[in-house]
Amino acid sequence: MGWDDEEESPSTRRTYSPAEAAADLAFYKDLKRAAGLGTLLVVVLPALPLAAWFPWYALALVIGGAAGMTNTLLSMHGNERLLERRNVAAFVISSFVRIGLFGIVPVVLALRVPSLWTLGCYFAGFFTPLALSAVRLRARDNRG
Repeated sequence: MGWDDEEESPSTRRTYSPAEAAADLAFYKDLKRAAGLGTLLVVVLPALPLAAWFPWYALALVIGGAAGMTNTLLSMHGNERLLERRNVAAFVISSFVRIGLFGIVPVVLALRVPSLWTLGCYFAGFFTPLALSAVRLRARDNRG
């Protein structure tokens, strides 16, 4: 099987009505908003009691959540720009910059307090927006 075997033929491509496109765009905007608010709740609520006993880990969790939400929004913005301008080179370069930026943050945190818990808390917060978005998308797909 080659790459050409996996392409959709013109007859199997889905066409959208203007109403479906508008509904998808509204869901996309709602998804961005819900991921931000959900991340705030899912990260900050556990970080508050955690701060009483382990303030560094609570800080790593909150920084991870903020970095994850920023990464999610920048990624979505990059996808939107890619659709508008069709400039793949700019998209790839911005992705590398984003990966480098958010890849260095946990290293800096772990250098300050070397522990797997520091990294674990950071990444728990970082991937929260992605997990929340995945759950909402799955729920939408299951509804039909």
